[in-house]
Amino acid sequence: MTSTSEDLFDFIASTLKQFVEKEESGSEPSPVRTRELGFTFSFPVKQSSLRSGILIKWTKGFAIEDMVGKEVVELLEAALVRSGLDMRVALLVNDTVGTLALGRYHDADTVAAVIIGTGTNACYLERADAIIKCQGLLTTSGYMVVNMEWGNFWSSHLPRTSYDIDLDSESPNPNDQGFEKMISGMYLGDIVRRVILRISLESDIFGPVSSRLSIPFILQTPLLAAMHEDDSPELKEVAKILKETLEISEVSLKVRKLVVRICDVVTCRAARLAAAGIVGILKKIGRDGSGAGGTGGRNRSDVKMKRTVVAIEGGLYTSYTMFRKYLHEALNEILGDVAQHVILQVTEDGSGIGGALLAASYSSYSVDGVKLL
Repeated sequence: MTSTSEDLFDFIASTLKQFVEKEESGSEPSPVRTRELGFTFSFPVKQSSLRSGILIKWTKGFAIEDMVGKEVVELLEAALVRSGLDMRVALLVNDTVGTLALGRYHDADTVAAVIIGTGTNACYLERADAIIKCQGLLTTSGYMVVNMEWGNFWSSHLPRTSYDIDLDSESPNPNDQGFEKMISGMYLGDIVRRVILRISLESDIFGPVSSRLSIPFILQTPLLAAMHEDDSPELKEVAKILKETLEISEVSLKVRKLVVRICDVVTCRAARLAAAGIVGILKKIGRDGSGAGGTGGRNRSDVKMKRTVVAIEGGLYTSYTMFRKYLHEALNEILGDVAQHVILQVTEDGSGIGGALLAASYSSYSVDGVKLL
């Protein structure tokens, strides 16, 4: 994550080579031809064609300086050559776009995709004539996929706290990914750590200040979820994590309940912000009900609402029950009756399978049985 671009892509190529060798053992050898690859690259890229794009900046804690501004497909294909793999990249795609592709493949009512995991992003189907910078650019469907990179969204209306400001300033990418730092799995645990650290510095309820409280990202989000969802009467899981991870021991049940409350507030905020983002997409494409008859239109029973599917992927949503609960509650609160027409469909490995589907769709070889999107 912090080495060189050559190290990164040599690792990817060597892992891919191991997969290919494992796949081919015990099966019929493939025809002698260059294999084609769907390359899912989950970072902001200035994409100039189906198979080329330049890295704009890193997110999610990656900081390989020599790669910013470089052509990512060229770097991967050079590594494939070094590893002896006869492969070419047929398509460069973002993980969110891959998730949309897989969602759309299974359900034609899928209009957007959202990733809520280590990082967060979203994409959606937009009318090509609604994209100002693409005026005159025709697509056969009349639509284009917009990769939003919403992790970098920022607004003065976002409920930013001193903990968010400190986390941002001490991160590898200050002043970037503001929305992501309030929502995604990489950061939620560290927000909770910062709150506990401040309480510990300003009071003695946690006992002597633990030095481990000053270690960034020591409290990872799965631990936050485990504490938040601890349903034991004595909150034994909370006590265990405090002791083993933060070296805070022998705290009262009242203090353990306070920790659960901190986890709850941080998680609830993140989930509600994510829900607001999803509604923002639906509003943009006229699927939130607000355009169905003006003021109060979303509650009109005489308007036929379209079934709207949002493909969603990421461990924060799929594995964290309370996060998922708060997100759904917020959607229902914002959308009202329209919420019943909006389906959040969990899509497993959209970045992998969706990328492969798209690569097959644009293969230079004849591919049977692939449904074009």
